[in-house]
Amino acid sequence: MTIRYAAPGRINLIGEHTDYNLGFALPIALPQRTTVTFEPSDTDVLVVRSDRMDGVVRIALDTAPGDVSGWAGYVAGVVWALRRAGHAVPGGAMSVTSDVEIGSGLSSSAALECAVLGALVSAAGVCVDRISQARLAQRAENEYVGAPTGLLDQLAALFGEPARALLIDFRELTVRPVPFDPEAAGVALLLIDSRARHTHAGGEYAALRASCERAAALLGVSSLREVSDLSALRAVGDAVDARRARHVLTENQRVLDFVAALRESDFASAGGIFTASHVSMRDDFEITTEHIDVIADAAVGSGDFGARMTGGGFGGCVIALVPTERVDAVASAVRGAVHEAGYEQPVITRTYAARGAGVPGVT
Repeated sequence: MTIRYAAPGRINLIGEHTDYNLGFALPIALPQRTTVTFEPSDTDVLVVRSDRMDGVVRIALDTAPGDVSGWAGYVAGVVWALRRAGHAVPGGAMSVTSDVEIGSGLSSSAALECAVLGALVSAAGVCVDRISQARLAQRAENEYVGAPTGLLDQLAALFGEPARALLIDFRELTVRPVPFDPEAAGVALLLIDSRARHTHAGGEYAALRASCERAAALLGVSSLREVSDLSALRAVGDAVDARRARHVLTENQRVLDFVAALRESDFASAGGIFTASHVSMRDDFEITTEHIDVIADAAVGSGDFGARMTGGGFGGCVIALVPTERVDAVASAVRGAVHEAGYEQPVITRTYAARGAGVPGVT
């Protein structure tokens, strides 16, 4: 028996670093996917190979955090999380192929986790709902790999729908599809890959999360979602923690404003919200880079509706909403600005909302 399962990368349209603060976010699943081909066998080892890496990694089914590192750590983490949840995990041979760019802010890690999870669950013949799958994949990343990420990436990979964004409420843990088809309105969603790579396993992400938690504690709330008035942040004595919290509060409102703009097909207003989000990430949350800012500023200055970095920060991709007749001009302006600044040329593509995880070829 051969099992194939695929899961997509994602773009977060709006709502950065709001997930672990129990706020709102609005991601889409991408057409790029990670596909797992799994041949179960009667063995206590999972033998894994990837088209992106040399060699083979052997993962014992009784693996524990610290046993496996690198890309295969995400696979091992899923095995560990499933077994900790009481699910049977078969051994066998697993091969991974992917066109989700690693380190670009498109959540290649969650795509890998969700594809592996789907294959293993299918092979074991157990039924796990999508919310529970998301939690298992998150646990693999948090507790096995050691990256303290929120739940956004896994939910986007599992719940994605064509021509739909996903309004996620992390306090209630609900996922609501929102129509998102800018091409039908004569607007392109540009994905601008800076080629500057980042990693969530570094200390920056953990430090940002700790800053938000300190601010919430000083305000006497369990999460920043409970704070509705910006003036309350005067009680946060540390200026950096106050700015981090201000980003979260204003970003939550931008998510809701963006959804309202989509309902009216008002992509000019939606683009303005993109740009405001980028400014907040740059000035309050301080997760952009000069390289990323050059790209965003060039896009905004050359006739797009708005642009923002997407993903956890410190590199990765910029997204822009652009009238279709301005796509070539915006792309040319971005390339020119990047060249003048001395950075590697970006990869610029048009993208769209695609379906979430599942068996390849089955809709």
